[in-house]
Amino acid sequence: MKPLPHPTIHPSVQHFLHGGDYNPDQWLEMPEIIDQDMRLMPLANVNVVSLGIFSWAMLEPAEGVYTLDWLAQIMDRLHQTGVQVVLATPSGSKPAWLAQKYPETLRVSNQRVRLRYGARHNHCFTSPIYRAKVQAINHQLAERFKNHPALVLWHISNEMDGDCHCPLCQEAFRAWLKQRYGTLAELNRKWYTTFWGHCFNDWEQVESPHPFPSGLCSIIAHQVDWKRFVSDQTVSFLKDEIKPLREITPHVPISTNLHPGGMNNLDGWKMAAELDVVGWDSYPYWHHATSDVAEAQQAAFYFDLNRGLKRQPFLLMESAPGTAQWQPPNVYKFPGVNKLTSLQAVAHGSDSVMYFQWRKGRGSYEQFHGAVVDHCGHEHTLVFRDVADTGKALQDLLPVLGAHTAAKVAIYWDWNNLWTEETAAGPIQGGQQARQTAINHYRAFWNLGIPVDLVGPHTPLDGYTLLLAPMLYMTTPEVAERFHRFVEAGGSLVTTYWSGIVDDNSLCHLGGFPGPLRATLGLWVEMTDAPIHVANTLVPAKDNALGLNATRAAHTICDLLHVEGAQVLASYGQNWYAGWPCLTCHDVGQGQAYYLGTRTDGDFLADFYGALSRKLGLRRDLDGQWPEGVSVRKRSAEGRDFVFLMNFNNAPAVVTWQEPALQVNLLAAAGGPLKGRIELPAYGMAVLATAAKG
Repeated sequence: MKPLPHPTIHPSVQHFLHGGDYNPDQWLEMPEIIDQDMRLMPLANVNVVSLGIFSWAMLEPAEGVYTLDWLAQIMDRLHQTGVQVVLATPSGSKPAWLAQKYPETLRVSNQRVRLRYGARHNHCFTSPIYRAKVQAINHQLAERFKNHPALVLWHISNEMDGDCHCPLCQEAFRAWLKQRYGTLAELNRKWYTTFWGHCFNDWEQVESPHPFPSGLCSIIAHQVDWKRFVSDQTVSFLKDEIKPLREITPHVPISTNLHPGGMNNLDGWKMAAELDVVGWDSYPYWHHATSDVAEAQQAAFYFDLNRGLKRQPFLLMESAPGTAQWQPPNVYKFPGVNKLTSLQAVAHGSDSVMYFQWRKGRGSYEQFHGAVVDHCGHEHTLVFRDVADTGKALQDLLPVLGAHTAAKVAIYWDWNNLWTEETAAGPIQGGQQARQTAINHYRAFWNLGIPVDLVGPHTPLDGYTLLLAPMLYMTTPEVAERFHRFVEAGGSLVTTYWSGIVDDNSLCHLGGFPGPLRATLGLWVEMTDAPIHVANTLVPAKDNALGLNATRAAHTICDLLHVEGAQVLASYGQNWYAGWPCLTCHDVGQGQAYYLGTRTDGDFLADFYGALSRKLGLRRDLDGQWPEGVSVRKRSAEGRDFVFLMNFNNAPAVVTWQEPALQVNLLAAAGGPLKGRIELPAYGMAVLATAAKG
């Protein structure tokens, strides 16, 4: 077999992983259920399960008493069935005996109340006792299963998230601050504690943010540093968890399942640096609106983010095969939608499709969460058939495994910027929606069929033609210099209102906004207005360089700016600042830096990025035509192109294209060569491919 463009996670994995979370410990007293599972997994085209995620109480029922035989028997049976194992470490849900004997392992809320035992992720990441206990059970698992033929991947904990405000974490936070600032005087200076006279003269006075007395922590840098500390402490815990696995099973790769909630609070770039492969849990709200297109676009954005974290294929670790049980309301996917949404992940770089969960449990909180096997216990259900069909499609797509995505457009994504912007007190109280703004700009390229990478503070920018950095509120001189060099070398940069405002300590840049970006953008922002109830328009300048000609809405956030060398491409059309510039372009070296000074709707972003893409010669993944709501994404491997056509409309859609080499639909059971046209059914898809070489 030829080597793949990106190696698979394990030598024995030469296929897309297809399966899900399996909890046989819930059924040990009913062995006939486990017998049924072994019969049903091949019927569902399942080839992998995640095992033991919440099994600590079953693996170590009393301190130092390990009962791993049941797990070994399950793994043996899975191997005999032809199912591989992603084996989890169980730290996400500690046993009751541990909480009872070691109460320091329980988290303390921001109200300084020690939480009771229960739920999950109720553990202190700092506690030396908890870290030691986690390493001990992980050591046992690694020693017992290091040579098991079914084991292909370690799954660390589960959806890491949350913080703890206990005395141990307070001391760790102070130590983190001392490392960052060195002296208390420097902390006071960088935190700007002279505001409201909140100066500290003893390190013991510094503690984590809390809601008292008014629910407001007045020191913005304090809040942001706490988020940074919590993220770093989680990464530290992750490294401790991984240590015995690296020592005992260096041949087994390591992942964890990140999810949207945790990804809001943890620095994904730092988390990914400790992993061999990124795992992601995806739970869009399908069928909650009249159109599913917006959900598909947001899901695609996060898929591309996870692919970007290590610049390689990632794993879809969890998704709902039918419905979740926590969405308002919980809507079952229409027939065929599971395959469409699963293969959307593959189109954006996933080498797996996995679910929560394999079989519905009889009781407790997730007893009605979607599963491959329902409470009826057999294969004669719509969901089971959809899952089996998805597994068959993954077999048909085997040539795509490990394929890469080539993008010339990048969106800059920095959790530090997001935390800082979301903590800011203006111009709109409660946040300016930086995350959604990035997705809105991404959406324009999704509609165009132009691939996008997400890049971080340390991702090389060479090779990209266009870099987007919308709402880069926190801008350090280092980032500004990096962007300036990118533009000088011939790149095109797009940034927006509310950029270049503060440094990494939330201190406003002096000398005029956008701070260190001012010279690159060639403008000065005098003020940022928030006319959320006053409509305005963006009017393109006559004969502007991009050929824009349509007047579009401008609203919510509006900069009043002065050009300092930049060319005006559009101005406001209404209200007292009619005629002020709101879209500019500045030539820097061999490239250009664009600034959008107001929030707009999707129609303007489509105009702008369509014109800019044509100017820069950005290639679409398919030279063709398709209606709104159809997504086009290409992966390439071994000289072959694979173009995914995905219809997220509840109505048929026709796609036409010009490339004669795309003649094969890998998902078609039969049929002759394609003639440059295909009709996709509602929620249908196709995967076009060039002919195999040789």
